[in-house]
Amino acid sequence: MTAATHHEESGRYSRMLIDRTGLWLFLLSESMLFVGLLAGRFYLQGTNRPAELSQVLGLVITSILLLSSLTMYRAEVAITHGDRSAFLSNTLLTLVLGLVFVGGVAYEWSQAFMHFPPNTAFGTVFFSMTGMHALHVLSGLILLALLYWNGRRGRFGAEDHWTPEAVAKYWHMVDVVWVFFYAALYLV
Repeated sequence: MTAATHHEESGRYSRMLIDRTGLWLFLLSESMLFVGLLAGRFYLQGTNRPAELSQVLGLVITSILLLSSLTMYRAEVAITHGDRSAFLSNTLLTLVLGLVFVGGVAYEWSQAFMHFPPNTAFGTVFFSMTGMHALHVLSGLILLALLYWNGRRGRFGAEDHWTPEAVAKYWHMVDVVWVFFYAALYLV
């Protein structure tokens, strides 16, 4: 290994370490926002929840989001192995599942407005938590669309997969947040 090659590899490693550290700090800061919403839920409502909250719909949209996490994982693994076709199909499937999740949340909101409007204590909690989460899902869907578009253009491969890795980590964070929100809103 020549000195120039060693320096180039060292610089690439340093850049990747900085990128990953920055991503984890960003995800940690986003998590604090969601922790605040969870704390607010229990402060304002305790363990009360309205009987009108659809347990079935909550379980269905949660299952869809968890399935999207699996397809995102498969997309990430595929691109690290250079399998562009599996990467693209799993990224597209993740995008579709995310859209179905957002559609489920939109339907749920239409029902929630009738039973616990935003000017009630539970309505405030419910719409704040699900609204902030939906905003993050929409951000993730934009990232997924850009990822798919750039993947179709051949941008990523086994040697260059930082962007799919970062988007996957963001998507998984959003999914994990929903697991906590689901438990706090539907199961408590």
